[in-house]
Amino acid sequence: MAKRILIIDDDEDILEILNIVFQDEGYDVVVSNTSEAADHISVIHPDIVLLDVRIKGSTKNGLQICAEIKSLYPDLKLPVILVSGEHDLASLAKQCGADGFIPKPFDIFKMTMQVNKHLM
Repeated sequence: MAKRILIIDDDEDILEILNIVFQDEGYDVVVSNTSEAADHISVIHPDIVLLDVRIKGSTKNGLQICAEIKSLYPDLKLPVILVSGEHDLASLAKQCGADGFIPKPFDIFKMTMQVNKHLM
C-alpha cells in the first residue's frame, strides 16, 4: 500500500503541481486548500503532512494546525513539514514542533528527497 501524503495549501496551482509530482513518485496524495482537512487526520490517515503557514480563508493557520497535530496525535509520530515563503521559517517550524521545513519557492527534487527521507 502506498504511503499517503496530506498537502494543505491555499494555492491551487501548488496543490496541483505537488499532487502530480508525488503521484508520479508512487504516493497516495490527498490535497486540501483549507485547514479543515487537518480536522480529519484520523480518517485520512496520512503518513506525512506538507503544510503551508498562511492558508487564506481558513480558521487556523499552519502553525496552529501543526501544533494541534503534534498534541492530538503524539503516538502517530506523524511528520509535519512546513512549506512556506515566510522569512523565519526555521524558527516557525521549531515553534510549532514541525519535523522540517521547505522554503517557497521550492526545488521539487529537494522536496521529494526530504519527503522520501521522512517516509523511509
